[in-house]
Amino acid sequence: MPERPKISRLAALPLLLLAASCGSLQSNAGRSMERRPQASDPVTGNGQLAASGFRATAVAAVRQPVTTLRSGLAVMWHRPREVVSGNLPVSFEFGDRPEEVPGTEAFEVLLDGEGLRRRESGRISLLVDGREFFGELDRQLAAARSSVEMQFFIYDNDDVAVRYSDELKRRSAEVSVKVLYDDLGSAFAHTAAPETLGPPGFEPPGDIRRYLRDGSRVRVRRSLNPWLVCDHTKLLVFDRRTAILGGMNMGREYYSEWHDLMVKVEGPVVGTLAREFNNAWRKAGPWGDFSFLTPPGNIHSPDPVAGGIPLRVLCTDAARGKTEVMDATLLAIRAARKRVWIQNPYFAHDETAIELAAAARRGVDVRVILPARGDSTIMDAGNLGTARGLIEAGAKIYRYPKMTHMKAMICDGWAQIGSANLDVLSMRINRELNIAFSDPAAVGQLERRVFQPDFRVSQRIALEETSSPVAPLAESIADQL
Repeated sequence: MPERPKISRLAALPLLLLAASCGSLQSNAGRSMERRPQASDPVTGNGQLAASGFRATAVAAVRQPVTTLRSGLAVMWHRPREVVSGNLPVSFEFGDRPEEVPGTEAFEVLLDGEGLRRRESGRISLLVDGREFFGELDRQLAAARSSVEMQFFIYDNDDVAVRYSDELKRRSAEVSVKVLYDDLGSAFAHTAAPETLGPPGFEPPGDIRRYLRDGSRVRVRRSLNPWLVCDHTKLLVFDRRTAILGGMNMGREYYSEWHDLMVKVEGPVVGTLAREFNNAWRKAGPWGDFSFLTPPGNIHSPDPVAGGIPLRVLCTDAARGKTEVMDATLLAIRAARKRVWIQNPYFAHDETAIELAAAARRGVDVRVILPARGDSTIMDAGNLGTARGLIEAGAKIYRYPKMTHMKAMICDGWAQIGSANLDVLSMRINRELNIAFSDPAAVGQLERRVFQPDFRVSQRIALEETSSPVAPLAESIADQL
């Protein structure tokens, strides 16, 4: 990364963090007031946020003392560490470059040696944008025979979320239905109206948890937020035989407004994904951390399916000391020989940027797709700050014509898809879930269905477009949000 002014950025950071947070809240509140029928009214919304804050502190400390302690240590270490490392007046690289090439069996063995979870067989299908994901969701809800388990970072209260809530309530008379969502993420979402309005006269329910439970057998839990750490996972499991994971939440943005990606998974690896949901569900219950003193129950892995390939589940979880997404990402970039292609809406992780710049300088085809206009002004400015250093190193940075919320990467012949952004929260603090693979046909499908068409419609960013007096500082702020 190029050398940049250091002292002024660090001195102004606390004030600008506060201003950025207030600005975001004011923006959401303004949208809610302008389109009140499409979002919670200010009194209800602020009440939910206050209740969420109470649960994130007092309730979390009682129910999840171990998680609270370990998450707090991660926050206090990694947040300031990222600010300092991103402002050092020198450029440096991490670790030696591996001989193993991403996409080869040798590289997978290298990942095994790093302590990452071993691969399991599974068949994958990409679900590009809301039409494909929600269409598949409709089919899975209709076909479920024993259980529906759904986890989102945001379970909104707009018309799309209400429509699916009604279907979940109906199905709960026939199958077990569990819904888990992040408390803080959903509370904030309820205060902001979608860009495209729902049906005239639609009034969002004031409490989506109560709405899901009223008159139904749906079981609902919230993931608590000690130290404001979030569970950013999106994972759906049907009959513990089919799973869907990726970047989409439950709400109108994902249904029809944003460019996004999910992946359907079948086969033995679904057993691991079902256990991930079960662990999160138990922790979100009344016993919290203490629930792990009792056996979790047997979750059997499904039988192998035709067309299965080796798949590796990757997690970030500060409470369990897991940084698998970051470890695999950095190692794959460092080992890349020919290409590193990334599409991600939030790019402010300094270690990743350093590795990408080093790859570009040694001749690797580094390309990054960012949104032309994201959902946060400060994040957009932070993206430009990161983009400038990468362009100077020889990388190609593109603007997708609308909001892209995809989190996808290809390094040579290795790829990953999931929920993780490229910031310190997703790499080290928040809970995240990705899936990685080296199968040539699967990597080729991701290339053909996502990257090639998106490169064609995106505009390459010129170096002069990244010139902004606030971009370097915004990059530091963005990595903390």
